[in-house]
Amino acid sequence: MSQTFSRIVSLVPSLTEAVAATAPGVLVGATDFCTHPEGLDVQRVGGTKWPDVEAVIRLAPDLVLANQEENRKEDVEALRAAGLTVHVGFPRTVAAALGHLAEICALLGDPDPAWLQEARAAWENPTHLDLRAAVPIWKKPWMWLGDDTFAADVLARLGVTVVHSGRYPKMGVAETAGLRPDLLVFPDEPYAFSPADGPEAFPALPSSFVSGRHLTWYGPSLAEAPAVLTRSLIAL
Repeated sequence: MSQTFSRIVSLVPSLTEAVAATAPGVLVGATDFCTHPEGLDVQRVGGTKWPDVEAVIRLAPDLVLANQEENRKEDVEALRAAGLTVHVGFPRTVAAALGHLAEICALLGDPDPAWLQEARAAWENPTHLDLRAAVPIWKKPWMWLGDDTFAADVLARLGVTVVHSGRYPKMGVAETAGLRPDLLVFPDEPYAFSPADGPEAFPALPSSFVSGRHLTWYGPSLAEAPAVLTRSLIAL
């Protein structure tokens, strides 16, 4: 894509924040889960998994932003069938995310905004913690962050190795404890873990609570993520 775009609907919270930070006037629609920046005043088009496709079409965007994991293939296909241009990304490492964000910003006419420069700098030499962690993302059943994910790469670059393999495996408490993590890392999304909900299942292990946005989003939050996550991880 070599052209720039002036009417964008974002179906990805990370990219909504990125577009708003780079060229806020072009954003005409976003999902109900696009919570940043605060006070974003655009048309809401439903959730990431179940967007209102007709509402997106009515907004007549010249570009729709989607993610291969967050958004359903059938919705992307329906938007394309309606004649809309849909850009689908799937960054699985910090480096890939920074590259993808540069591509998106280029589509907005600003390939290297200040916030993206700050994000690159923040990840050049982050603190290295040397820890092994189990990172739950859901309960009933317990589901875990696996090593083949963007968030696992975020943690790995901070010196935190996730003990589960794959993407989002299901595994019980006893089996997870048997992997011998040094600590449990509880994000506040997609499941809203808290000191009163989650750690009681692992009383023998220390727990850390982190911002899900800084762990899993790939946008302007990447500039803060190394420092924010490190503070949370060492505050045991």
